[in-house]
Amino acid sequence: MKLVIVSGRSGSGKSVALRVLEDLGYYCVDNLPVAMIGTLLEQLKASSDLVAISVDVRNIAEQGKVLQAQLALLGNDIEVTSFFLNSSDKVLLKRYSETRRLHPLSKNQISLQDAIKLEGKLLEPIASVVDHYIDTSALNIYDLSDQVREILMGSVDKDLVINIESFGFKHGMPTEADFMFDVRFLPNPHWEVELRPFTGLEQPVQDFLGKQPLVNKFIMQIENLFETWMPHLERNNRSYLTIAIGCTGGQHRSVYIADQLSKRFASSTKHVVHARHRELDNKHK
Repeated sequence: MKLVIVSGRSGSGKSVALRVLEDLGYYCVDNLPVAMIGTLLEQLKASSDLVAISVDVRNIAEQGKVLQAQLALLGNDIEVTSFFLNSSDKVLLKRYSETRRLHPLSKNQISLQDAIKLEGKLLEPIASVVDHYIDTSALNIYDLSDQVREILMGSVDKDLVINIESFGFKHGMPTEADFMFDVRFLPNPHWEVELRPFTGLEQPVQDFLGKQPLVNKFIMQIENLFETWMPHLERNNRSYLTIAIGCTGGQHRSVYIADQLSKRFASSTKHVVHARHRELDNKHK
């Protein structure tokens, strides 16, 4: 089992780090009391090999000592990596002023500036025992995400999951699409009586659409579009990309084009590619 512990001052980016870990497949628990680490791992032993927890100033006093004691009790089969995220007082004050969020220590009737300073002092014991100390003062969320990913994976590259979905406009548009393309202007096999019973996954329709210059040109241009912009989409810190292709009924044109695009992306990119045909799937439910 791999355990990642994320700690740091409020506003330094712990939630960003946890989101990265969640994208990497970790079971994440926010603000877990340090004394409960052993109990949590025991409960998750059968269901998850990747666990991440965040620890902050709200948990318990003398956290550094308790954390070291808890880690000493873990078995040799648990690989532990720990992070401490920090930023300068000036940057933290600016971030809190911009978001207008309440600092965890502000309930003690002290000013924001004093709360930030006090938290830094209280967390010094944990900051001194972690594996990786990251100053996020000059980092944006993408820079921080890349640093966390590089430490854990040895690379900033991530497996972007590309979902390509066909659908029929007459059944409603998918709400989860990042990009949506309307192919109702392309030649329609529905009007070829002998092709009507088939779908875009079957040979007769594929042969028909594969001979249409407009269809081939459209597929090529969509492929070129994403080949050009995929690196920029990756740098935008996304984990999923959903491309929806719609025709009238979601049986022929959209199915064929989604299938062709998924095959091309799967062979030309390093990413995980899934094809889904909404109307065909619903028909078989």
